[in-house]
Amino acid sequence: MKSYDYLIIGGGIIGLSIARELKNRFPNQSICILEKESDIAQHSSGRNSGVLHAGFYYTANSLKARFTRDGNQEMTKYCEENGLKINKCGKLVVATNEAEVQGLIELKKRAEKNGVDLRWLDESEVHLVDQNVKTYKKALYSPTTSSVNPTEVCLTIKAEVIKKGVDIFCNTHYRGKSNEGINTNNGIFTCNYFINAAGLYADKIAKDFQFGEKYTIIPFKGIYLKYEKNKTDVKTNVYPVPNLANPFLGVHFTKTVDESIKIGPTAIPAFWRENYSGFKNFKFNEFYQILFYEAKLFIKNAFNFRSLAFEEMKKYMKSYFIALSLKMVKKVDEKGFGDFMRPGIRAQLLNKETLELVQDFVVEGDHRSFHVLNAVSPGFTCAFPFSRYVVDEIMEKQGKRKDIKENIL
Repeated sequence: MKSYDYLIIGGGIIGLSIARELKNRFPNQSICILEKESDIAQHSSGRNSGVLHAGFYYTANSLKARFTRDGNQEMTKYCEENGLKINKCGKLVVATNEAEVQGLIELKKRAEKNGVDLRWLDESEVHLVDQNVKTYKKALYSPTTSSVNPTEVCLTIKAEVIKKGVDIFCNTHYRGKSNEGINTNNGIFTCNYFINAAGLYADKIAKDFQFGEKYTIIPFKGIYLKYEKNKTDVKTNVYPVPNLANPFLGVHFTKTVDESIKIGPTAIPAFWRENYSGFKNFKFNEFYQILFYEAKLFIKNAFNFRSLAFEEMKKYMKSYFIALSLKMVKKVDEKGFGDFMRPGIRAQLLNKETLELVQDFVVEGDHRSFHVLNAVSPGFTCAFPFSRYVVDEIMEKQGKRKDIKENIL
C-alpha cells in the first residue's frame, strides 16, 4: 500500500500540469500520477494537432476564453525557456461567401472582448501572409497562433515534475474505489486527496465518487491527412469560419512544428472510447452505452447531430476530405496527400439531460476528491492556467485557501 498527499489519475497534459502546479505551491507534499499506458501522453495529449490556439473562438464569459489566451502565452514561454521546438507561423481564418464574412465579424468581436490580438486583412492583403491562400473579401489573421510537438512538451513536463519529486507509475490501471483506497492492478494506493484527470474515462471514475451523474463522454475520432508533396505550398495555419453552435472547427490546414502540412481533423462519432482502428480496445459495455446515446442524438437530431454524423462519415473518402480543404487555397496537388495519419479521440462531454455537447470546462469535487470532467479542446493550450484554476478550487474544497488567507492577514 502506497500513500500520498495527492494522487492523480491520468498522465496527459492536464494530469501532468496539475502535478506541476501542486509541486510548485507545496514542494513538501507527496504527489503521485497513475497512468494506465506504458508512458504519458498516449491518448489526446499526444495525438492532438499541436496548435497553440489564441483564444478568439470562445464567448467572453467562458473559462476557455481566459485560459486559452493566457495558456497560449504561458506555453509559448515554456517552450522557449526549455528549448522546445515551436513554429510561430500564425493563422488565417478565411471566408468563402458573405454569410461567412459575418462569421468573421463575430470572431473579431470575441477576440476584442477576450483581449486577443486578431487582425483584419483585406482580400488583397492575405497574400502578404501566404500567397496561396484565398478568401472572400476579408480574412482574420492571428499572429500568436503557433505549433508545437505535444509529446515533446508532455515529456518535458514529466521530466520536470519527476525532478521535483513527483512519482509516476505507468502500466497502472484504475480498478475502482474502496474503503482501503484506490484499487489498481499494482496494488492499493491511499491518499489525502484524489484528483481525476483521466480524459476519456473521467466520467466513469467520477461516478465512483458520486460526481458527474448528469454527464457522459461521447468520443469523436479525429484524423488528419498529411500533404507529402512538399512543406512549402502552405505557409501558415488556414482555417474556415467555424459553426459556433458546435465545438468542432472544420477541416483546415495545419502547419506543424517541423513545417509539414496536414489537413483535418475529422470529428467522426466513435463507438467506444479508444476506437482508434479496427476492433482494438473494443469493450461491449462502452459500445452499448455510447451507441444508445448516439442513437438518441440521431433520432432527436440534437444540435443537428444527424447531419453532423453524415457529413463526418463522408470524410473517410479521401477525395471528399481533400475537396473541403481546396476551398481555402489557390492551388495544391490533390495527388500530393498521403495516407490518413494516426487518429486521436476527442473526449467530448454530453449533458444527458439536455442532450447538449458541453463546450466549456467542467469540474466537480469536494473536500476528498476533484474531477476534471471536460477538458475539451483547446485543453492542451489551456493546461497551465487551467491547472492553477483546478488547484485553487481544490484548496477551496479543502479549506486551505481560507487558512492561507488567514495566515497572511
